[in-house]
Amino acid sequence: MPDTTRAAHTIARCRELARITDVAGETTRLFLSEATKGAHALVSSWMMRAGLHVRMDDTGTLHGSRPAAAADAPTLLFFSHLDTVPNAGAFDGPLGVLLPLTVLEELGPASLPFHIEIVAFSEEEGIRFAFPFFSSLAATGQLTEDHLARTDAAGITLQQALQHFGLNPALATETAALPPNTRAAIEVHIEQGPVLEADDKPLAIVSTVIGQSRLRLTFTGEANHAGTTPMPLRRDALVAAAEWIAEVSRFAAGYKQLVATVGKVEVLPGAVNVVPGIVTCTLDVRHPADASRHAAVAQLLTKAEHMAASRGVRASVERLAEQASVPMDPLLTEALAQAAARAGYPADEMFSGAGHDSMILAPHVPTTMLFVRSPGGRSHHPDETVLELDVEAAIATLIDFIQHSAAVTLTHT
Repeated sequence: MPDTTRAAHTIARCRELARITDVAGETTRLFLSEATKGAHALVSSWMMRAGLHVRMDDTGTLHGSRPAAAADAPTLLFFSHLDTVPNAGAFDGPLGVLLPLTVLEELGPASLPFHIEIVAFSEEEGIRFAFPFFSSLAATGQLTEDHLARTDAAGITLQQALQHFGLNPALATETAALPPNTRAAIEVHIEQGPVLEADDKPLAIVSTVIGQSRLRLTFTGEANHAGTTPMPLRRDALVAAAEWIAEVSRFAAGYKQLVATVGKVEVLPGAVNVVPGIVTCTLDVRHPADASRHAAVAQLLTKAEHMAASRGVRASVERLAEQASVPMDPLLTEALAQAAARAGYPADEMFSGAGHDSMILAPHVPTTMLFVRSPGGRSHHPDETVLELDVEAAIATLIDFIQHSAAVTLTHT
C-alpha cells in the first residue's frame, strides 16, 4: 500500500479552499466574486510558500511559475480553474491546481531544463455571465469586445466586473497570454462520471473532449379547454413532446458513445384545466465523432417533425450552440500514459463527455488531460469527492512525467 500522506495533504487543501464561498453552508464561488479574492489569497500563499513566483493577470487568473536557468527554455504548463458552479464540490477545478502544486513541492529546488507554470484560471464554468472559458479564451487570444459586453443577472458587464475587481480589461489578452514557448499543457481533473469506478481504475488519459450540439425545440399545438375538447380532436403539444422525449432516450441508448439529453421543458399555458398549446424543450447531444453527432441530431429532429405531425402539432428548432470535438495531442497523451505506467498506475485512454479549458488550449499548444476517478460518478455536487490512493496515483504520474518524459516531450512537440 503506497504512502498517501501527500495525497491527503492535497485533498485537505481542496477542502480548505472549498470553505471560501459566496454562500454560507455550501461551496459557491462565482467569477470575480468576493469569495474569489479569498481564494486567490489562500492559493497565492501556498504557491509562494512553495517558492513559486506568483502574479495575477487582468482576467483574474493566478500564475505560479518556477523558472528554469535559461530564460528561453520551454514551458510545461499545468492548469485548471478556481470558480465553481452553485453548491459545488471541492475538487472540480481546484484539484487540477493544487495537485500540481504538491508535485512541485515534492520536487523541491532540483534544477530542471524547462520552466513550469501552474495556471489557476479564474473562470471556466460560465455561470455568472452565461458563457464558459473566459480565462482560457483570453489566454489563447480569443477574447472579443462581445465577450466584454456580456452582462450578469445584475446588469453588470464583464468589462465593469473586471474593473471593479481592480483589473484592466484593455490588457486582459496581453497579460493572460500563455508563455510564448509553451510546449506542453496538462490539465488534471476529476472524471465527473462513473466509467473509471466501473472499471476499477484510478486514472485515465483523455484522448478527446467530445463535441456537443445544443438546441431548443418548440412544439406548437392548440391550447383549449380540458373538459370540452374531445381526445381525438386535440392538438396537444405536450403529448407530442413527451413522445419525442421518450424516443430521444431510446434512440441514444442504441449507440455506445452517443448521449442525448432533454434537460429543460416549459409548458404553456401551464394550467391544470387547459390542453397544452406550446412546449419548448432543450436537446443536448454529444459524441466523440462530429459526423456521428451531426447524423444523430438530424435523425432526432426528423423524428420530432414526424411525431409532432402525427398529433396535429408543428415542431420547430433553434440551434443554441455547436462545439466540435477536440482531440488531445497524441504525443503528449502517449508520454503521460507512459509516465502513469512507469509509476505503477497503467491508465487507459478515454474521452471526456464534459467541456474543459483543455479544449480551448489544445488548438494552440500541445495539450492533454489526466482524469482521476470520481467515486459514485458525482460532480457539480457537495458529495463530489476523490480517493487518497487515486490522488497519490496522479501525483506519482506527474512526478514521473517531469523527471523522465518532460524534457524529451518538450523538445519534440
